Amino acid sequence: MMNLRDDAGLPDKVSIPFTAHCPGSCMHLPRFRWLFFILVALTASAATWHFLQPQRLEVRVQPVSRGLVEKVIANTRAGTLKACREANLSPAVGGQIAQLPVKKGESVQQGQLLLELWNQDLTAQLKLAESEAKSAEAKVEAAREQAEIAAREATRLLRLQKTGAVSEQDTDSRVTAAKVREAEYTAARAAAATSRARLNVIRAEFQRTRLVAPFAGIVAEINGELNEYVTPSPPGIATPPTVVLLDTACYYVTAPIDEVDAPEVKVGMPARIILDAYGDRHFNGTVRRISSYVLDAEKQARTVDVEVAFSAPQPDTHLLAGYSADVEIVANVSNDTLHIPTQAIIDGKKVYVFTVADNRIHSREITTGIGNWEQTEIIRGLKEGEKVVLSIDQEGITDNAQVVVKEGP
Repeated sequence: MMNLRDDAGLPDKVSIPFTAHCPGSCMHLPRFRWLFFILVALTASAATWHFLQPQRLEVRVQPVSRGLVEKVIANTRAGTLKACREANLSPAVGGQIAQLPVKKGESVQQGQLLLELWNQDLTAQLKLAESEAKSAEAKVEAAREQAEIAAREATRLLRLQKTGAVSEQDTDSRVTAAKVREAEYTAARAAAATSRARLNVIRAEFQRTRLVAPFAGIVAEINGELNEYVTPSPPGIATPPTVVLLDTACYYVTAPIDEVDAPEVKVGMPARIILDAYGDRHFNGTVRRISSYVLDAEKQARTVDVEVAFSAPQPDTHLLAGYSADVEIVANVSNDTLHIPTQAIIDGKKVYVFTVADNRIHSREITTGIGNWEQTEIIRGLKEGEKVVLSIDQEGITDNAQVVVKEGP
């Protein structure tokens, strides 16, 4: 009802009926309001229950399997591929380079000329000595023939003397002459020997001005140019070699290993050689030498150099001295043994094992054998087929945690 009043003499109170517009029936409003409150409460309860539930971690697992496990000793720093033979060559005398018939990187054969100093004076002396030696040999031949003739004549007169055909005086004269000729022959041979010795001395001096390849290989470095003057290294002062020659028919790797691992390494042990230039390709090798002393080039990082030779030639591989290389020395092997990835082991004695029955992971103590950075032998604590957790560093990994698993590394 509404009360209206105006100044036109209308009654003070007039009753007018009023009906509010209400879609539907206004009598259902309280029921809808309770329904809304119930839905909000259910939603809040569901959200609270969801957030209060333990979260399932997603982990990767791998089953315990059986196979081969190796104990491997690896180098601590990158090793180097080296040629089995390397010759650092320099002339034995100083002089001016007159011939340099080879270039850096060129292949040469044993005995091939690499470098020659100016040696025309020695060449002239050599020719003179050769001529003198030939002359001395000719004199020896002449003296020999004269000595033989004199000896025959003396022998003939001695026979005639016995028959009285010649006098004793003539015979003695012939015999003495034969002895003189024999002495001249001996002197001529001595003179020829002296000439040959002088020739050999000049030849040796001549060879000191030449560098020849002591073996077949590759010219790795040349320190000198034509007409440049080179001098031999003074005593106690090292100078760069004029020519460096590498034997490319054979290579080996030298690499440092930690001093702690050195007692386990023996000559003849099998090894693998990994060259950065050839990616994941491995080459079979054998330990051929272990250094007899420890290097302390770096603080708290004492190492022992080990040499590993290729087990077989690599004709299909273009190896270059100086390649960086790594070695894996196989110190021990266990065949057909239980093993798991090394990354699954915690502190060397514990793993997390996934059980299908409750979808949880459980901590378990284990005993390990030999191993490497990839696989570790299991002595006790696990059975073949059980699944161990790999992602042990993931946040939330604890004993009895619920998880969702994924197979594989």
